[in-house]
Amino acid sequence: MGLSARQIAFQALMDVEIDRSYSNIVLDHILSDFDTLPRDRAFISNLFYGVLEKKLLLDYNISQYSSKPVNELDVPVLIILRMGLYQIFFMNSVPASAAVNESVKLCKDNKLYKTSGFVNGILRSVARADELLLPNKKKGKNKYLSIKYSCPEPLIKLWRESYGDELCERILSSLDGRPPLSARTNTLRITTDELVKSFKEYGVNASASQLIPDCIQLSSTGAVEELVSYKEGLFHIQDGASQLCCKLLDAKPGHTVIDTCSAPGGKSFTIAGYMENKGRIIACDLYEHRLGLVEDGAKRLGIDIIETMCGDMSEAENLPKADRILCDVPCSGLGIIRRKPELRYKSDTGVNTLPELQYKILENCAKALKSGGILIYSTCTLNPAENGNNIRKFLREHGEFEMYPIILSDKIKRLLDEPENELTLFPEREGTDGFFISIIRRK
Repeated sequence: MGLSARQIAFQALMDVEIDRSYSNIVLDHILSDFDTLPRDRAFISNLFYGVLEKKLLLDYNISQYSSKPVNELDVPVLIILRMGLYQIFFMNSVPASAAVNESVKLCKDNKLYKTSGFVNGILRSVARADELLLPNKKKGKNKYLSIKYSCPEPLIKLWRESYGDELCERILSSLDGRPPLSARTNTLRITTDELVKSFKEYGVNASASQLIPDCIQLSSTGAVEELVSYKEGLFHIQDGASQLCCKLLDAKPGHTVIDTCSAPGGKSFTIAGYMENKGRIIACDLYEHRLGLVEDGAKRLGIDIIETMCGDMSEAENLPKADRILCDVPCSGLGIIRRKPELRYKSDTGVNTLPELQYKILENCAKALKSGGILIYSTCTLNPAENGNNIRKFLREHGEFEMYPIILSDKIKRLLDEPENELTLFPEREGTDGFFISIIRRK
């Protein structure tokens, strides 16, 4: 007899909690290891990501009913309690009694016999209360928001100070639930209208984006890699914000382009489309094995202008002179928390240490830009120290570069008062990842 859906979700949550693995990788691996029905896969995914997204809120409520501090509970017991609470309050299809009984069963199935009564008592008490508890807002807004939205207080403080209370709370409210899936049409082989039609013929919900040309919003895809159109190289998966970034680079056929931190290759593939597969793209990355993903993807898509280069872009000296450079640097990832909810709980997200590395990559790669050439500096984070502060420092220290204005369509609105060469995208507004783009030009 196969494992139950709850047991599979439990094992996946244990892997994330103990091994600190990325949630998307853990879930993909564990689902591929077990033969589950589509209905069970949806239940597992909902429970798995829901518990990760609501962890601080769930732990706070456990602490209100437990005689033992949460940080002293054994990890398996704590995870079962989180799963139980999540089912009671956030999964309408699960009766509270079933959530309690299945949690007790999960204890016994994992040889946690001595704690099954403890779990039963807490969950029954919580179910009787019929509401989740929150700290007193008047005694501390950061604490209140932290528990309500399950984000650590330092992150709440950063966003309140950087973007103000209203925008901060709008960001927080956008973090739950699975993010939209976006595909990029391989315009070398098919038009977006044709691809949308092809998706629909295979039962995939697809619609062309109103914000970004040749971007398609997808749902009900199943395993993307198994789609005929994927195997035929008609598209690749890439968030809309990253697609917009590539469009703003304005790469032309015949250009030489450097993609400084390329893997797994989505940005290089999109740029190749704009270049009509004519010219030269140097896709760089620190790790050789990740460059293999770029090479495999280019082959699937029929792109032959991409060459890979392995090296540390903060000190690489052999970069060719380029018309365009995309400097999409390693970052804290605060703009993609919806995709990887565990990022919010990291003890060190790098918000204080990464800016120095990012600046070194920017400064070093900018040396390769031709006169009149354009460079885009971008991140998938929401942190001014990694974003605008870095690019403004660079412009102050390098007089041979200047701001290059970002021209936006009427459908994309700025939410911040920022310089004309900067754009911060927020997930709550455009439905994209949180993202920062800045354009500069060598005079």
